[in-house]
Amino acid sequence: MTDRAWFDAAKGDIPQWAASMPKDADGTTIDWDWVRSLDLAHGVGTIPESTPQSIHDALKADYATRERLESIIAQCNSAFMTDFDRFIGSYRLPRALAYANRRLNDNINTLLHLGEQQHLWVVSRERRGRTTVAVLRPYSGSRPSNDDQGMLNLSGETGDASAGNTAAENSDVKFPTTVALDDVQDRTAAILDARAERRKAQRFQKRAGDAAMARANLSGATSPGGAALPGGAAASGNATGHHPKPDWRDAYLPGRDVDAVMGIDIETTGIDPARDYIIDVGFEFMNMASPRPAGEPETYAYEQGYYAAGDAYGQSRLAFGVPPENAALGNALIAKLTGIDVRGRSSEAGYRLFDEWPQAQAGLLARLTQQPYVAHNATFEHSWFMLNVAGYAESYRAGRITIIDTLPMSRQWDPGAVPTNEHPYGDSTLDAYAKRQGALDSAHNERHLGLEDSHIMLVAMKHHLAALKAQRKGPWGSTGRAGVGGKSCGRKR
Repeated sequence: MTDRAWFDAAKGDIPQWAASMPKDADGTTIDWDWVRSLDLAHGVGTIPESTPQSIHDALKADYATRERLESIIAQCNSAFMTDFDRFIGSYRLPRALAYANRRLNDNINTLLHLGEQQHLWVVSRERRGRTTVAVLRPYSGSRPSNDDQGMLNLSGETGDASAGNTAAENSDVKFPTTVALDDVQDRTAAILDARAERRKAQRFQKRAGDAAMARANLSGATSPGGAALPGGAAASGNATGHHPKPDWRDAYLPGRDVDAVMGIDIETTGIDPARDYIIDVGFEFMNMASPRPAGEPETYAYEQGYYAAGDAYGQSRLAFGVPPENAALGNALIAKLTGIDVRGRSSEAGYRLFDEWPQAQAGLLARLTQQPYVAHNATFEHSWFMLNVAGYAESYRAGRITIIDTLPMSRQWDPGAVPTNEHPYGDSTLDAYAKRQGALDSAHNERHLGLEDSHIMLVAMKHHLAALKAQRKGPWGSTGRAGVGGKSCGRKR
């Protein structure tokens, strides 16, 4: 169990947030009194009676609560990072909201499954735009197959019922299936698409304004927005004739003086840090330029016997759990991808949850601030740390954290990452990047475990930097940066 006092402290921050963030990510005025009324520590979901209408009404209420919570959480990062006068002192309120939202999401999935068991609907998980949503359809008499969820017996019955039957089939009670489905459909995809369209319109408006200012300025080429990027599209300094356009991720590229770094990779139960859980963290250290520190152990046994530690040191693997409700549902997709079966990772089985373990968060934060940390598609890890690690957001905003990303290294400096029909932006997955850089042989694939993926990432990065230095490309090219590079906030470069 976690210390619940921090939830009260988080609510104590509401006046700071209310003054700086009156509206949520959808432009709706936030009812901060409603936020204050929520029991963040013990749950904001609805527990229904086992009747069709009660299950329907509980699901409808939980969807509405989740939409309100997530629209607030989605705005918090922008409000916090642009709070230049530091009215908001802590990021613990968004972390508390995300904590509650994860449990609410578990409750929603439990209700979805309960409805299936009682033949109220059939659930399919479908990709819609930017996300995957649960789509409900009327029950047709045949039991659905769903690879994304395990089986959960919510009937409370035991006995000789066959494993293939649902709880409703095993029960003497037969429920009618006349509940409405239109008002209990997951609206997440539509909400995200609408937000993206608003952001697109705002960017277009800004560009149009900048262009108008440039035209009005008699100096022409030297006006804001009027000058082309020095060096044109080739300014990224690619090692070959392939010149990808500059990208916002380029801020995460390393500099030519980068040396000691920590590579980190996390495995999670899904892709949304406000809905899902961190279940595996792996990290290790490696020096990109200086010798490996003396006195460090010479060998380390990775899961893959063909991995050699090489210059890596300080390896660590951390395993975390999920709430009983999440474990009961299972997660076949994550089990197949990582080999981690969350059904055996319940907190009741002795696994501690990362978002309920302050000591684990503090230990990880100490490591993240000691030197730059490296991740492949680092914005993923960053978003999870923001909503899971106490003190991370504050440290990042203060400039105490530097992030390096090997994904833009692959996109900008790797000749093998040229766009193809299959990969319009180039194949820059960790698996492909590691193989091109000699960190993973073609007979094996990325393991999707934190430590092993951190290892091949750092080995690939070191090989890549050595090749770029020899060619005077990348950080050592005309557009390369001095220093360690990477992305950080709150200080000048």
